[in-house]
Parts: sequence; structure tokens; C-alpha cells
Amino acid sequence: MAMTFRILRAMALVVSLLVSSAAIAVEFDRSTLVIDSGSGRHEFSVELALTPEQRTQGLMYRKGMAPDAGMLFDFGTSPQRAAMWMRNTLIPLDMVFILPDGRVESIAERTIPQSLEVISSRGPVRGVLELNGGTASRLGIKPGDLVEHAIFGTAKQ
Repeated sequence: MAMTFRILRAMALVVSLLVSSAAIAVEFDRSTLVIDSGSGRHEFSVELALTPEQRTQGLMYRKGMAPDAGMLFDFGTSPQRAAMWMRNTLIPLDMVFILPDGRVESIAERTIPQSLEVISSRGPVRGVLELNGGTASRLGIKPGDLVEHAIFGTAKQ
């Protein structure tokens, strides 16, 4: 019986490692994004979650992120109500929900790592920007601020 338990536990560990490795295998392109707020212009280096596989993985399994980094989820040209969660996400995040014109719709601040609680936009959005938890408050980012990026047609030349 003890031997069976050890074998099952070992198999579960192998499956867990394979799932984690597969989840981390998705690659992301990077670009620059700027938020123009009342407190100034804030530049971030963001990874782009454009495909269903990239959006599913998001920032799961990451143990940290640079202060000026983030991930931008693009839902394409059909705005939709975004619903996110923190499953397998190890760091607290601010989720910035962005309207099709690049304006910040709402912000969910300091989301709880590994929570299964659904975090939603208030209405249809084009994208979601995930930043380190506390970044929006620290930089004074608020609803109505402009996100400058090519997907919103707001990038400055």
C-alpha cells in the first residue's frame, strides 16, 4: 500500500511538472506601451497576449516581474466584457481594463495571487493590461487615462 502511494505521488509530480512546463512554453512578442495620466507619462515594456494560448497562459507561474513590465491582452476588434482570474498566478497584479479608443475603463488593484475569483471589466473592452500590484496607485493611473499603443491606434510616432 505504501509503495502504491509513493508511485502515485511520483506520477502526480511528473504530470504536474509536465503541465507547468507546457504552460510556460508559450512565447510572447514584446512592445512598448505608454500610459498618459494626470501624474505624467509612464512607459512599460509589455508582452503581448494575442492568441488564445497566450491569453490562457498569461502571467501564470511567474515568480516576479520588472517594475516597468507588464502583459497586454488584446481581445481583437470585437470589444467584450473581460473576465480574468489569478489561477496559478504567483504575484499580485493590477488589471487595467482598456476601451477600444485606448482610454482606461476601470482598474482592479492588487489582485490576490492564485485566487479563483473572477475579475471583470464593467463593460466591453478591447484589452487588459496586467502590471505589478500597486503600480496603478503608485503612478496615479486612473480611469479615463490614455493608453498609447498600436492596438488602440493611439501610439505616438
